[in-house]
This record gives sequence, C-alpha cells and structure tokens, in this order.
Amino acid sequence: MLVKRFAAVLAVLGVLFVAGCGAPGRDVPVTRADIDALATAITGMGAGVDPVEATRAAEIAFTHTKVLAAEYEITDPPLIHNMKVNQGLRPRGLCWHWAEDMQARLAQEGFQTLSLHRAIANADNPFRIDHSTVIVSARGDAFTDGIVLDPWREGGQLHWTPTLQDDSYTWVHRQEVFADRRAQMARKGLAP
Repeated sequence: MLVKRFAAVLAVLGVLFVAGCGAPGRDVPVTRADIDALATAITGMGAGVDPVEATRAAEIAFTHTKVLAAEYEITDPPLIHNMKVNQGLRPRGLCWHWAEDMQARLAQEGFQTLSLHRAIANADNPFRIDHSTVIVSARGDAFTDGIVLDPWREGGQLHWTPTLQDDSYTWVHRQEVFADRRAQMARKGLAP
C-alpha cells in the first residue's frame, strides 16, 4: 500500500514538474508577422494553394486559438488544465477539444485549395498521453505533407510546424489509430 501511495505521489509530482515547464500562452500577443509566417508556409505547400485561403487559414488558426483559450478558461499549463477538465473544474481544453473546435472553425471557410486532417500522437505509447491535433495541407495531399496547428501544446498559444518536422510528436492519421484500437478490441473479444 505504501509503495502504491509513493508511486501516486511521484506521478503527481512528475505531472506538475512537466506541466510547469510551459506557461500558458493565452496572453502572448499575436503579431501580423506571426500570421504572415504561417500563411507563407501554407502557401508554400504547393503551387495550387490559393494565397488568400492560406492567409485566411493562418488568421483563423491564430485568432481562434485565442477565442478557445478564453472559452476554455486557460490559466494553467496544458497538463494542469487537463486535470482540471477531467475533474470538472473547466469546461473543455483537452487536446482533442482544441483539435475538434479548430477543425470545425476552419471547415466553416469551405477552403477549395486546402484540406483538413486529424492526427494523433502517442497512441501506442503507454507512458505518454495521446495527443490530438488538426493538420492543414494542400488539397489532396497527405497529412504528412501538411502543417500541424497545435494550440494545446503551449496552453493557448498556437504552435505550428510541418508535420514531418515536429520534433515533439510523431503523428498518425486519426482513422488509422481508431482502426488499430478497434482491431485490438476485436482481438480481445470486446465489442467496439
């Protein structure tokens, strides 16, 4: 019993230590240069990407991150906020909430030259929590050719990077992760 209690205390301290490494980014101002850099990266994904759509996607990615941070009542680093959501102390703000809400907002634009994808990292790693995100790519391209739009990672400040250059996560298409989970359940004789 003492060993279990000690392990639980270490786990909480570990979460607090990791969570303390990143402060929430809700109050960090977004500049035109930030938006322009993302718009340039989106436009650079292919000759068929409309620069106007790329700029609009970049503007939404940054501004909607701020809207969601306020709606989710972000005041803490991501892992601390996750605990608050799981305890019912905050309405939303788990990574999949960010991904779902960001994708829904971007989808409202009806982009003709851009595609939206959902991806998950760490689904196969029992020592890390799953992490979900939305990825934007040129229309018809794979998510691996796109750009990760991750507002969760820095607690309400948009982090973006080309999918294959993300040093923190290895992304897998969400449908592939779900198919793997269904297959695991089937092997165990459990209904999906």
